[in-house]
Amino acid sequence: MAFARSLRRSVTRLSGVLALLSVALTAGAQEVTVLCNFEVDWCEALKAAYEKTTGQKAVFIRRTDGESLAQIRAEKANPRADIYHAAESASAKQLAAEGLLEAYKSPRITELHDWAQRIAEENKYFQTPIYTGVLGWGYNTELLAKKKLPEPKCWADLVNPAYKDEIQMANPGTSGTAFNTVSTILQMMGEDQGFKFLAQMNKNVNQYTRSGSAGIRAAGKGETLIGITFLHDSVAQTVQGFPVKTIAPCEGTGYEIISSAIIKNGPNPDGAKKWMDFVLSPAGQNVAITVNKFQVPSNKNAQIHPMAPKPSEVKLIKLDLDKYGSKEGRDRLLTRWENEVQKAPK
Repeated sequence: MAFARSLRRSVTRLSGVLALLSVALTAGAQEVTVLCNFEVDWCEALKAAYEKTTGQKAVFIRRTDGESLAQIRAEKANPRADIYHAAESASAKQLAAEGLLEAYKSPRITELHDWAQRIAEENKYFQTPIYTGVLGWGYNTELLAKKKLPEPKCWADLVNPAYKDEIQMANPGTSGTAFNTVSTILQMMGEDQGFKFLAQMNKNVNQYTRSGSAGIRAAGKGETLIGITFLHDSVAQTVQGFPVKTIAPCEGTGYEIISSAIIKNGPNPDGAKKWMDFVLSPAGQNVAITVNKFQVPSNKNAQIHPMAPKPSEVKLIKLDLDKYGSKEGRDRLLTRWENEVQKAPK
């Protein structure tokens, strides 16, 4: 009898230990690790909304697009992150071609706009769009008036010597926004002429920033006149009360498709799928407005801010998002940009 009681107590203690171990393992499995290319405020708001909506935990690592690419490649044998969020479509295509992403067709796909469904299908669901944005710039209206400079309405205006040291844009090696800018110019003008144009514009650039939105924030504060960026980032400055006017270039312009993607062999594949379902939902995409982001969301039922730029009202070029999408194409473009633009005489 004593032996039986002792055995029961041992079994009970073992059951308790196993239960605690199960809880710990479950808690660990719930944690999804996200490489977040957004601004810090958006990353933090998404994390909070994800945890509140799903009951799951998330760990965010803030990165630029170029830094995310480098980390995913460096960790391919043992990935530490589950999600690449949010990726330039061409960047995600590169990683998929290298076997570093996992395909996932979310049940939310049918809720997306036709353009988003098409891109997800074309990419065999290795990436799914969360928004689109249009390329252009914003300028500080008070500085323009004070310096008595002409309004920059077209790409061609940006090489005007009157704007010497008045422009900021990001470095295409670290910023998806800047990589899109360079790609747009090259596709509009042809590669050789496009690099000549960028070298001319280099004389007017006072700084190549790390982040794609840093230039327009500097323009809002009066630290520079013009910030090349996506229109939604320029509009955000105006909404916050800064004297910024948003310009869609007269010749036409490019655009971005931004997607979320699952990193292959990440530590929490189930959590990664939960994340994808969340950021494709209205709840996930409506977070943007709470932090004054004005992109065009991919979900038909997501909210669109009344001041958000509408691609239908802008002259868009026929942009080949895949032209420089391969690693070789990207490396070639960046090498040429460094040699012919960044190092060009001022």
